[in-house]
Amino acid sequence: MAIPDFKPAGYAYLAKKLQLSIIPHWHVSFVSSGSVYVYHSRFRSGVIEDIYPKSYWPGDRIGDHLEFALKYDGVALGCLFLIFQAIEENDLVLYIEAKPTGKYARRIWFFYEFLMEKKLPLRDLERGNYLEVLDQDFYYVNAPGEQIVRQRLMNNLLGDNKFCPVVRRTEKLKKMERENIHQQCENLMDGYSPLFLRGAIGYLYKKETKSSFAIEHIKPSSARDDKFVALLETAKNSDFCEKDLLIDLQNRIVDFKFKEENYRENQNYVGEIIGSQREIIHYISPQPEYLNELMEGLLDAHRKIKNANVVPIIHAAVIAYGFIYLHPFEDGNGRIHRFLIHNILATQGLVPKGLIFPVSALMLKNMADYNASLEAFSKPLMSLADYELDDIGRLTVLKDLAVWYRYMDLTPQAEALYSFIKLTVEDEVVQELNFLDNYDRTKKAIRDVIDMPDRLVDLFIRLCVQNNGYLSKSKRKAYFEFLSDEELALLEKFV
Repeated sequence: MAIPDFKPAGYAYLAKKLQLSIIPHWHVSFVSSGSVYVYHSRFRSGVIEDIYPKSYWPGDRIGDHLEFALKYDGVALGCLFLIFQAIEENDLVLYIEAKPTGKYARRIWFFYEFLMEKKLPLRDLERGNYLEVLDQDFYYVNAPGEQIVRQRLMNNLLGDNKFCPVVRRTEKLKKMERENIHQQCENLMDGYSPLFLRGAIGYLYKKETKSSFAIEHIKPSSARDDKFVALLETAKNSDFCEKDLLIDLQNRIVDFKFKEENYRENQNYVGEIIGSQREIIHYISPQPEYLNELMEGLLDAHRKIKNANVVPIIHAAVIAYGFIYLHPFEDGNGRIHRFLIHNILATQGLVPKGLIFPVSALMLKNMADYNASLEAFSKPLMSLADYELDDIGRLTVLKDLAVWYRYMDLTPQAEALYSFIKLTVEDEVVQELNFLDNYDRTKKAIRDVIDMPDRLVDLFIRLCVQNNGYLSKSKRKAYFEFLSDEELALLEKFV
């Protein structure tokens, strides 16, 4: 991505110098080689490119570019891991020794030992204020974090070195924090009677169930529908982020033939058959030998985030999207991913008691946006993938991608989930409750004219709605010959 007359700096410089294949970072830095160039920023292909004047050039040393990267590009744990693997340990030690109390040197020192699980030959710091590993003005963090005496830092990362996502505090997500979604829902529910809400919320559970299955092009039986509705109703009461509970959840939502007793032991992937001889691979999940540790890290991150009272939407995005990317089962991952969104939003208090956000319905209506949220990680990952697929669809991974599953930037996914929830609250739930309220009023008005059984009242409304508010002659003859012309006209008016 080099630009004429500009030299890459920070992560871009180190990746080029060390010949590393990395997932493109959200921010790429260049420094002008001319003396008159002023700062310039542009957005290309989902990446912010900042071009700095010549005076910003940090030099040619590894440590100086690591410092530049943290200062201007932000924290990219996967990139740091690969850089640390590729450099001479002594070069890093000399850089840190030259500025041992510098805030960036201390953080680089910490990241090396955190990621590499190896101590550098340096003495613990004995003076200096404690700094945050991540600046909470720019990142969502586990506050106040764990005190690290060695570098005099507060480790406020959202996870550990088994699984540690990063979510940036973007302008869109800052806006989310200013909105009281819980109170918006409370105000909405105040407009309806408790009796009406009980029936309406039951309908929303069914809608969420049908939508979650429909996203995966599955038409479940009524019995499977009912089982998933019952599961959703339990989502508000218990924390499902435990291994045994996730396995039990998988067993309850898939066909009995595909129940699992543990995380998968096979390599799975998401693909699409094109023609009779070709399959396109859209996503490769982690190799099974890494899965137990990754899932342990995901569940540890959940507990850490839960105890830190991180914003519920950020919490749900990190765990639910982390889960779908790890893909721990052969079947049911997508439905569990969406179930976990409900589970975390409910148990963390974003959703008022008894209510459910039919988020899957919004995802189904906006599949391009939902797919884009999934592809924000899967597409860059697949640009690095190397694999073989045999004649019976068995996939062999030829290039180790474990680092990228461990250290995801889930900012785009958090932004997407916020958008889905905002639309759900401001549009979907309002429309559904208004429709159901009007439906109840219409049924009551019809019964005041003629006391028909519920089945016929529902049929009358449905047939009229399908025909722009009027009952067709054929449907009247088939089902409603007993209505007089005056009764029919009045009932149509109600509809």
